[in-house]
Amino acid sequence: MSVTLNHRITGEGAPLIMLHGLFGSLENLGGIARKLQGDWQIHALDQRNHGSSPHTDSMDYPSMAADVVAYMDQQGIDTACILGHSMGGKVAMQVALQAPERIEKLIVADISPVAYKAGHDAILEGLTQLDLTNVRSRGDAGKQLAEFVEMASTRQFLLMNLERIPKQEQSAGGPVYRWRLNLKAIESCYSNLAGAPTADAPYDGPVLFLKGADSAYIQDKHKDEIYRLFPHAQLSIIEGTGHWLHAEKTDIFVGLCRQFLEEHGAD
Repeated sequence: MSVTLNHRITGEGAPLIMLHGLFGSLENLGGIARKLQGDWQIHALDQRNHGSSPHTDSMDYPSMAADVVAYMDQQGIDTACILGHSMGGKVAMQVALQAPERIEKLIVADISPVAYKAGHDAILEGLTQLDLTNVRSRGDAGKQLAEFVEMASTRQFLLMNLERIPKQEQSAGGPVYRWRLNLKAIESCYSNLAGAPTADAPYDGPVLFLKGADSAYIQDKHKDEIYRLFPHAQLSIIEGTGHWLHAEKTDIFVGLCRQFLEEHGAD
């Protein structure tokens, strides 16, 4: 069953749906949205169990794709372009494969349509082990998380998911912060998220894969599967970037997206 996704709509023009990655929220692609909203109507979505969207026990790509299609139905959007990063890229691919008649163009940022080995075990352990009863500031949480997550930038990104509990909901001596993420569901469904999108037939529309040159998420060995599912795919590599290519080289990322969307007839 689909859920009603939290969203933010900005700009005017043809609809462009944006989907964030694992542990993220609609804020993550905000820099891209601001640069494209002059020419497209941006629909930034919080995916289920993330941001301010509903929590559910189930989490897999067909269900998450159904959430996006249900959102399009709610907004009266017949067809749209769609852009997804990392996990959001897999959801975007699943939407295109599951409901190809609804997607005009697909942009996939630094992910392939393949299953990956578990790569977030330390992060999941750190988030679930974090004792919120002893957290009175994000700094407190950061110190605890540092035992599991070495990179400060990654910790900062993860801690964006902490929200202060309204005072009227706090109990004496209880926690001051809580997770917006549904960590229990993400942990129990992680094997689904590490898996590949499913398809009965390829998506024949135009597709742009964007790869960070220093990232290993899109590899040469993945190309056969990419072209099997997306026979009209093209790949652009952004030098000097890793998995966070949209944040590291925003202008180049936006330029490639804009060129692709305009070349293929977006108004």
